[in-house]
Amino acid sequence: MAKCRGNKKKGKIKVAINGYGTIGKRVADAVKLQKDMSVVGVTKTKPDFEAKMAVKKGYKLYAAIPERVELFEKAGIKIEGTIDDLLEKADIVIDCSPGKIGAENKEKYVKAGVKAIFQGGEKANVAETSFNALSCYDKALGKNYVRVVSCNTTGLTRVLYLIKENFGIKKVRATMIRRVVDPKEDKKGLVNGIMPNPITLPSHHGPDVQTVLDVDITTVAFKVPSTLMHIHSINVVPEKIPEREDLLEVLRSEPRILLLKENDGFTSTAKIIEWAREVRMRYDLYENCVWEDSVSIVDGEIYLTQAIHQEAIVVPENIDAIRAMFELKSREESMKLTNNSLGIGKIKI
Repeated sequence: MAKCRGNKKKGKIKVAINGYGTIGKRVADAVKLQKDMSVVGVTKTKPDFEAKMAVKKGYKLYAAIPERVELFEKAGIKIEGTIDDLLEKADIVIDCSPGKIGAENKEKYVKAGVKAIFQGGEKANVAETSFNALSCYDKALGKNYVRVVSCNTTGLTRVLYLIKENFGIKKVRATMIRRVVDPKEDKKGLVNGIMPNPITLPSHHGPDVQTVLDVDITTVAFKVPSTLMHIHSINVVPEKIPEREDLLEVLRSEPRILLLKENDGFTSTAKIIEWAREVRMRYDLYENCVWEDSVSIVDGEIYLTQAIHQEAIVVPENIDAIRAMFELKSREESMKLTNNSLGIGKIKI
């Protein structure tokens, strides 16, 4: 196994993005905003509009599949080389390729001697540890291979971590109502139906949460014909029953949680996204969107409902994971830098 390039780098961390798609383009833009890291290049598998946009935005473009260099040349899109050339210039690669492809790419990263971050579509064993900035930042310190957990797992973990730290948790039951595909995925979809996914319990989200947070959790999930956001209905049996206002104050104190009210017009995910279009580029919501009206204490149990923007929520986690892997900052310092750069905690209703 090739030795990865060292920790505690002097100067900016050189970041490669393998897969300039839904997550990759957002991560690239987020890295670009950081003072301690820079994007040395991005990859695409084909010369489509996203490849052209990457070049237009000033990112150096590389072919993710070396055999397709000619396709880019015929399309008139300038590329700097292949993924192998890009890895020679990078300290770390953020793999934003489709699920299961990241695991196939790992051998390439090991051989090149670069650290790598994988996304939640990969199995946990692709990396040395799974990652959520709030719950387990320190576990990623100095690591070479880290997996940022999925959008749903990120959303669940943030809320559950706050509840556990302040009130303890005996048991969690959560139901995920999942968007069927991302908005641009026009090749697949679910029309006029609701799909248990999976049909058997638990869904993968509970075991995935347990890779980053020690909690007793059972999850069930359904796919619905929507592309905007996921919805989580969460029930927590706490060790210490909180007052509702105390629980709300805990949620308000975390910048990566947004409390929204029905009276402000937030009656559906469509309304949340419509508002986000006014306040964020690409309507990206990096925060959990918790309906304040839903936060309840009934017979000693906590109930709440939240919406998760699957295209953006893991972006800050990728940034924090880079700092942890190079031991640049503490959890609190990194999250503050990331939040400030992305405007997290700054938007007001």
